[in-house]
Amino acid sequence: MTSLPLIVGFGGINPAGRISNHHAYRRLVIDELPQSDVEHTYRALQSLMGLDASALTYEVREYILNHTLIRKIERFDTDNVPAKRATSFHPTDESIQVAIPRRQMPDPLPEGWTVVAQDGKRTSVEIDSKVPLLLPETRASKVTAAGQLPTGFNPAKTYPSRSHPRGLQMTIYGASDALLSTGIPWSRIRDNIRPEEVSAYACSALGQCDADSLCGLLQAPCLGKRPTSKQAALSLAEMPADFVNAYVLGSVGGTGGAMGACATFLYNMKQGIDDITQGRARVAMVGGAEAPIVADLIEAYRIMGAIAEDEAMLALYGTNELDHRRTCRPFSSNAGFTLSEAAVYVVLMDDKLAIDLGAEVYGSVPSVFINADGYKKSIPGPGIGNYLTVAKAMNLARSMFGSESLQQRSFIHAHGTGTPQNRVTESHILNELAKVHGIAKWPVSAVKAYLGHTLAAAAGDQLTSALGTWRHGIIPGIKSIDQVAEDVHDSNLQIGPDHIHVDPDNGIDVALVNSKGFGGNNATGVVVSPIQTQRMLRTRYGNREYAEYRKRNDSVREQIVKNDEDTIRDGVATVYMYGEGVVEGEDLVLKTDEITIPGWNKTVKMDPTNPYSDMTDGDWE
Repeated sequence: MTSLPLIVGFGGINPAGRISNHHAYRRLVIDELPQSDVEHTYRALQSLMGLDASALTYEVREYILNHTLIRKIERFDTDNVPAKRATSFHPTDESIQVAIPRRQMPDPLPEGWTVVAQDGKRTSVEIDSKVPLLLPETRASKVTAAGQLPTGFNPAKTYPSRSHPRGLQMTIYGASDALLSTGIPWSRIRDNIRPEEVSAYACSALGQCDADSLCGLLQAPCLGKRPTSKQAALSLAEMPADFVNAYVLGSVGGTGGAMGACATFLYNMKQGIDDITQGRARVAMVGGAEAPIVADLIEAYRIMGAIAEDEAMLALYGTNELDHRRTCRPFSSNAGFTLSEAAVYVVLMDDKLAIDLGAEVYGSVPSVFINADGYKKSIPGPGIGNYLTVAKAMNLARSMFGSESLQQRSFIHAHGTGTPQNRVTESHILNELAKVHGIAKWPVSAVKAYLGHTLAAAAGDQLTSALGTWRHGIIPGIKSIDQVAEDVHDSNLQIGPDHIHVDPDNGIDVALVNSKGFGGNNATGVVVSPIQTQRMLRTRYGNREYAEYRKRNDSVREQIVKNDEDTIRDGVATVYMYGEGVVEGEDLVLKTDEITIPGWNKTVKMDPTNPYSDMTDGDWE
């Protein structure tokens, strides 16, 4: 039997708030939730943002609404972005004399410089040539909107962060949140698997790019500073997986960071799915983290022509006042995407282990399909690969649940970046394939309209939003738009600003999550509803064993609720095992058929079979 990868936990942080227990999803549809869910959402955000929890007044609610999702940039002063002006000065006479602190003297001396005197601290220099200078100045950013974590939340304060880059701070918080959301202690899960049966795959698309990582490393020489010992190592793009292994899970199993530009999350999810379906792992933590709200990166994307500039948005609005909330406008009149930050992690488990542990099942992910574009005119231009990934995903959904299910009880989370090119190319893919499969009006959601483009974590935002739909019965509408653009292909698509209400139990069987990455990195994931997943489990294990599983699941559900309430009261119980449980090579017990690792109940088994027996067995003389 092929193991089914079940979603038994999910968590993290994005501009809508904490992702576990559907909190971030509820912020997207808060205007149409029952009052009890609205209150719960506000309480969670109130705690996350460090607000006074004694009263939830109208003013507090308005502050929460205005300081989440896409909004005016708060991470830096957009009116005063530090910059340097390249210039030079020339002696007005034949030469000039200046005094320079001895420790700041260039070595070797530039051409035209002569030392004329020195004392204990200063050196007098005569200069008879042009001197190039970089003078400090400030500039106003031409982009002032971004998706940012809720105001007041600082991931660095959730554990001893020790100057870690922001993306890795978010990783520790996000992976801890996902682990906590399972309702099962990690020690209990570890006791039921072998050490090599857990894997972790996570990445960032850009690497870590702030003052504590790559940006600081590259800028240091130009600013007269020295790089730190951490900046180079912590810049690496796969560090989100490394931090999960080293400080959260203590994993010795499969690992890596699969980079696929904007499809990075799905690339890593495919790695985890493949490990489980092929029996290499029983548990996999997969995810993505990105912290790109840095003035330099935003300016680079602006120069590329990819990001929505304020001036272009004002022209679209026909007004002099920018509505920061509506800068990302998928499938409507638009001018570019809106950059954002997030860390999203999902815990996958094989169906047998989930049954044995009584794990909560939020859904399942049978497959992710990945295809490149073939020959291209330009690297950023679209190609044909996404037609293939969506077609394969739709085919799998149809083969599992039938044509009627695909036609009437499915929807898709579009990549939906908010760029003029995406609205045409992605809508054509979805519309044409909807026609092929006889779908009259395929519901399309595009949560970047609320959250912005979180790059490596983007498909994680989409997937966890899909899980929220099965909990609350609402497919988020595209609230930032008024109408669909004329060049969008939507004869067989349902696109619009209004939320779509569905039966949370039987309204949707399957959701597709779509990603179109820069450079031709296309991925589409198939996510099966919790109801359909439970039916599949009952079919595989029978009514009797399934009933026993449900009994075990009762206590897990109670723990999930308790963990959520504890988090609202006290914050996420961040897992950061720095220097704890470290095992040295001398601590291992090495045998030909197994290796014993202290801290694990089970041993690492050596497979005695020869996978190339047809080539190596026989007479070699």
